[in-house]
Amino acid sequence: MLNPVKLEHFRNLVALSAADGRIEEIERSTLLRIATNQHIPTDRVNVMLSKAGEYAYLIPQNIKERESQLQEMIDLALIDGVLDEAELALIRMVAEKLQFTREELNDILRQRKVGD
Repeated sequence: MLNPVKLEHFRNLVALSAADGRIEEIERSTLLRIATNQHIPTDRVNVMLSKAGEYAYLIPQNIKERESQLQEMIDLALIDGVLDEAELALIRMVAEKLQFTREELNDILRQRKVGD
């Protein structure tokens, strides 16, 4: 059975990835890798990706909520123990959409002991 919280967080990642009107191939492949690690079936992911433009995502107004969402995304990306370039690129893109500066993101990554 799919964890509804993980599924909702993944849907938010899809919405954030599509916020600029398209999902780049690097974003798509990273999302597929994260979904695999979260045991989200590929057919479910494909449906989510096809409907990505329909998902509404509101940026949390509270800094703690924005940071929590970014931390959760980093956790999802690190589920396999490795943060590769594609995952880092997606995290940077999401951080920007969540209105974090590059310096703030770097601080968060350093706190997580993830190299930039």
